[in-house]
Amino acid sequence: MAMAASSLLNPSSPTLLNLNFQRSDFGYVNSSTTTYLLTSKLKRSSIRCQSTSTDEPKTKRNLLDNASNLLTNLLSGGNLGSMPVAEGAVTDLFDRPLFFSLYDWFIEHGSVYKLAFGPKAFVVVSDPIVARHILRENAFGYDKGVLADILEPIMGKGLIPADLETWKQRRRVIAPGFHTVYLEAMVKMFRDCSERTILKFEKLLEREELKGSKTIELDLEAEFLSLGLDIIGLGVFNYDFGSVTKESPVIKAVYGTLSEAEHRSTFYIPYWKFPLARWIVPRQRKFHGDLKVINDCLDGLIKNAKETRQETDVEKLQQRDYSNLKDASLLRFLVDMRGADVDDRQLRDDLMTMLIAGHETTAAVLTWTIFFLAQNPSKMKKAQTEIDSVLGPDGPTLDSLKKLEYTRFIIAESLRLYPQPPLLIRRSLSPDTLPGGYKGGKDGYKIPAGTDIFISVYNLHRSPYFWDRPDEFEPERFSVKKNSDIEGWAGFDPSRSPGAFYPNEIMADFSFLPFGGGPRKCVGDQFALLESTVSLAMLLQKFNVELRGSPESVGLVTGATIHTKNGMWCKLSKRSDLQ
Repeated sequence: MAMAASSLLNPSSPTLLNLNFQRSDFGYVNSSTTTYLLTSKLKRSSIRCQSTSTDEPKTKRNLLDNASNLLTNLLSGGNLGSMPVAEGAVTDLFDRPLFFSLYDWFIEHGSVYKLAFGPKAFVVVSDPIVARHILRENAFGYDKGVLADILEPIMGKGLIPADLETWKQRRRVIAPGFHTVYLEAMVKMFRDCSERTILKFEKLLEREELKGSKTIELDLEAEFLSLGLDIIGLGVFNYDFGSVTKESPVIKAVYGTLSEAEHRSTFYIPYWKFPLARWIVPRQRKFHGDLKVINDCLDGLIKNAKETRQETDVEKLQQRDYSNLKDASLLRFLVDMRGADVDDRQLRDDLMTMLIAGHETTAAVLTWTIFFLAQNPSKMKKAQTEIDSVLGPDGPTLDSLKKLEYTRFIIAESLRLYPQPPLLIRRSLSPDTLPGGYKGGKDGYKIPAGTDIFISVYNLHRSPYFWDRPDEFEPERFSVKKNSDIEGWAGFDPSRSPGAFYPNEIMADFSFLPFGGGPRKCVGDQFALLESTVSLAMLLQKFNVELRGSPESVGLVTGATIHTKNGMWCKLSKRSDLQ
């Protein structure tokens, strides 16, 4: 379960992180870093020019920029010393997507710069050396800041918004639950849930074949969302949403809560904190109604689990025969763990966090993986050949997944190009000195307590300084060691994380952060990666996939995750090469 809700406030009107654009990720990258930077800048500039219909408002925009920068410097900017400043930040955010702006300012100003916005200044980090310092070397000098403020009404004291002491306590309890035997049982459950989706597709194809068609058109993003919800329900708290084939009040409430979580992460003013807002504002009335539906469901599941509690030591819990256990959920593990008594409210917060954070994210990973594969049929075929040679009639197992190396690299490469979440938020708890990073200040940058920091995972993953051909879809890159001549960065080396199924931040020395890094790294990373790989392998084992329209027609919208504007509409057909 990647922590989807770790996205950020986007200073773009009318919402704070509303990325809504159309583009192709291919065809303009030269292997030369210099040429890449030039062509990348020109590409983004041309898109910006197309979105600006007239030059008439430019004077007003300059006045707004100057006023914003002056206000920022007066109220907070001066505390950040000599750090480079992204001038004109406000108006650029009105003209084009945030990611383009953050990336261009990264290329222009370097690894660490100040983003001026009204009365606030945010520090944007796009460098693995600096990210490593914040996430690992001084991890407990930072908290989740504004993110915790937004998510606390939804997730309570779950792992994402929890204060440091609560997080330490809950992490010690929850982390052991994702042990190898549990993951083995989960792979079977991933397989069973994916089989529902496959059967649904096959039945739809059979109907179309009766009409003379060999393809069906589906919004795969919507299908992956349903699949992800079923998996989270069964794997985390032993509840079968059955959302692949039906809809229920609980499912509607989950989607309503997801929508509100995204709304709160993308809105200027936290109006929901105003007195009486929950009763007066229709959206907030609906949200609290949705929360009650979900909480009542979770309370019932927690009550049932406690009534059948079989308390035992962690070691014995990890040795259970999960393949024959009727309830192999994480909730069962947490309830049965000796010495881990916790009130129902905390358990509910833990489950709610995993439900919200782990559902939409995996769907996004699968959606963009298909987006890239559909544009690279040779790579899809290569994955299918590997899948055919490894998987038996019973489908994926944990052992067989170890042999699906290229398929796993495909998942990792999708996460590199479209990370979920695309940005991480931190706030300094005490004064600190950030490293300068590559081409940054030699003495680093001093920041005061209370500084809000955006770690741009998107920039890290597409940095031309740390990745070759960063905008190209190349799963093969993860099989090759990359030496480094950059001081302070150790390059990419798979041997640094022996036995790891998937590329991670250790191999890449923090230039690859699909699940964060350091102590507060996502606890469910292996769950999410295995889930994605099983679902992808089973889909490609049976079907060929192509986009219904052009890649450019797929709009991107971002809130908590990067998702599509109008769905990922694809054409599915049975593989003709199957015997």
